[in-house]
Amino acid sequence: MIRSLAPADIPACARLMAASPLWQRYGVSESAAAQRFETGLAQNATILVAEEHGQVAGFVWYVTRGAFNRSGYIMLIGVQPDRQGQGAGRALMAAAEQQMFTEVSDVFLLTSDFNQPAQRFYERLGYTQIGSIPDYVIPGVTELIFRKHKPDAA
Repeated sequence: MIRSLAPADIPACARLMAASPLWQRYGVSESAAAQRFETGLAQNATILVAEEHGQVAGFVWYVTRGAFNRSGYIMLIGVQPDRQGQGAGRALMAAAEQQMFTEVSDVFLLTSDFNQPAQRFYERLGYTQIGSIPDYVIPGVTELIFRKHKPDAA
């Protein structure tokens, strides 16, 4: 089930982020992640969670006009390691895209150059790498820019 983030989901989402080697490389702690989700929720950010068997399986945080004030932007996505490859990430992305594509024609996201599984995942969903930003978030890591056009857009 895909639904909006509730305050009770924040600890699970923060633990997911803090336990991930990806976010550890970016220095994300559980308390910092929890604060980020709390702030987002307080500011009415659009954050969805995938719930399976009463547990948070993953989340996606997106902004409908977050890229260049005209395109969608996937800020964060995370799926519990034991739920990866089972459809939670695909369902979260589909829900976010469905909402964004009602208002915009493109969705953008960034992924790290070292994160090949994420790159393959986004490519399977129809995203294309269109550029890169070296040393954008942390030195020595290049963020890859991915873009997806609305399926029926010309």
